[in-house]
Amino acid sequence: MFLDRDGTLNVPVVIHGLPEPPRSVSAFQLFPDVPAGCRALAAAGFVLVVATNQPDVGRGTLATEVVEAQHALLQQWIPELSRIEVCYDSGRDPTSPSPRRKPEPGMLLDAARTLGLDLTRSWMIGDRWRDVDCGHRAGVRTVFIDLGHAETLRSAPEFTVPSFAEAVAVVLREARATTFPSGA
Repeated sequence: MFLDRDGTLNVPVVIHGLPEPPRSVSAFQLFPDVPAGCRALAAAGFVLVVATNQPDVGRGTLATEVVEAQHALLQQWIPELSRIEVCYDSGRDPTSPSPRRKPEPGMLLDAARTLGLDLTRSWMIGDRWRDVDCGHRAGVRTVFIDLGHAETLRSAPEFTVPSFAEAVAVVLREARATTFPSGA
């Protein structure tokens, strides 16, 4: 289970209709339904991996230490997390895009390789077009949390829901309905 961070797990700061990461550790807070949702996914056998772009670090407008402290809190609040993949690339050099910066699938592919995950059984939950496109490029199913951001999806997710709790419900329902041949 690949999870976006800002706007999916934690409450973003919305500026001009677009979500931004919290600028401090004290401003970092989870959506209320996230801990229980993550526990339910882990109990169902999913390995939980956060995949987050943090371009403000690459742009020099947010300290790496702030993001790392936020991630320490995230792991404390959600001990079911197996891994946090972070891309600090600023995204400002279109001639040399990072293979790890969403919408590219590098963070998902790296985590899958390291943790021995089967991408054909995996999902990506996120609130931005980059999350949906990243999931598709990695070959996983996608759930889009529609928070009404001022941007347009570039490809259609398999499911669209209004909250993390509903994203979890979709994944759990679909996982129960899916059977795999033995050895898969």
